[in-house]
Amino acid sequence: MIRNSARLTRLAALTGVSMLSVTAAFAGDISVWVWDPNFNGNAMRLAAERYEAINPEANVIIDDSSTQDDIRLKLQTQLLAGNTEGLPDIVLIQDDVAQKYLQSFPGAFEPLSDTIDMAAFAQYKVAAATLDGKSYSVPFDSGVTGYFYRSDYFSEAGFTAEDLENITWDRLIEIGKVVQEKTGHKLLDVDFAETGLVSAMMHSTGQWYFNEDGSLNILENAALKKSLETYAALFAADLVQPVSDWADYTGSFTSGRTASVPVGVWMTGTIKANPDQSGKWAVAPIPRMDFEGSINASNWGGSSWFVLSSAPNKEEAVDFLNQIWAQDVDFYQEILVNQGAVGSLLAAREGEAYQSSDEFFGGEAVWQRFSQWLSEVPPIDYGLFTDEVRSAVEAQLPTIAQGGSVDEALQAINAQAQQQTQ
Repeated sequence: MIRNSARLTRLAALTGVSMLSVTAAFAGDISVWVWDPNFNGNAMRLAAERYEAINPEANVIIDDSSTQDDIRLKLQTQLLAGNTEGLPDIVLIQDDVAQKYLQSFPGAFEPLSDTIDMAAFAQYKVAAATLDGKSYSVPFDSGVTGYFYRSDYFSEAGFTAEDLENITWDRLIEIGKVVQEKTGHKLLDVDFAETGLVSAMMHSTGQWYFNEDGSLNILENAALKKSLETYAALFAADLVQPVSDWADYTGSFTSGRTASVPVGVWMTGTIKANPDQSGKWAVAPIPRMDFEGSINASNWGGSSWFVLSSAPNKEEAVDFLNQIWAQDVDFYQEILVNQGAVGSLLAAREGEAYQSSDEFFGGEAVWQRFSQWLSEVPPIDYGLFTDEVRSAVEAQLPTIAQGGSVDEALQAINAQAQQQTQ
């Protein structure tokens, strides 16, 4: 475990949060489970430092030694057994599995919307953890998408930044053909074990894999069918470089082999880890589908903070989340600069870091653009079985990429999903 023990040496001025807002009486340590020490762990450490600076009696203990899968397994195993001993006060949960926890373990998580202003956050993030009119999470990082592209390649092919603003995937395919012809670079790379691209396409329509009553919506899901057809069209145009794992995936566009990557904002740090490419990258809105309701904004990933209702120090935990994660605009500037984390607090968009330009991306204020797209992402209901349906979709992607029938793929997806969700 990692202890954050800043005390009176911290000044309240560090946080920008009024001392008058301090309400918790501290009975013990606030424990947190989180994965990824460099991203999530470091962001939570900074939050703890800022909170402890204005609450000298507080102590936040952060355990970031486990993977996301390990945390999910430990949490699910204990909740299934009805054993809450040893569970943390606060746990990080990925947005697309939030409903599974809330609906599978009623009463296990503390509702937060009575004490924390949920209107302060991007509403699609709030919706992911809202059940029966109550919201159960404080949103953290956004997976708001962008279209990262090598501006030098596109310029060589005769295209400007304006040519990529608010376009459709069909238009991008036409542009990609020219880019490949003029520069020799494939448009993008795809890992068949990753459904993120198809999911982002569908999310742009505000639709998902389920009906309002939670039942599967596969065979009659026009948005899903259009997403798979668009995915197939990219391969049919010979614009895709298939890759086999994460290192190959990121290495393809960071090495310059492929010309672009549509992905969540969290990829920014990976792209910028190549200083020799500074000034050669730009960001545009993710393309929309030629489909009614599809917009140039979507989401790919993201997670939020939950408080266990059995937590011995849940009042202190809620106060911590409220003071820092729900109000401290300066905190969000720091994690943007330090971790490249685009948070979900809308007021953070007005901060200095979000307004600044980035020479790596040609002097563009990329964070401001992402924060604007963040406010436009359609809310969706991830339901109970997103993981299971994604697994079924993943199984069909190689066949679709090779020109297989989308209608037959939908039949296979539906059959597998039905089996896995019974």
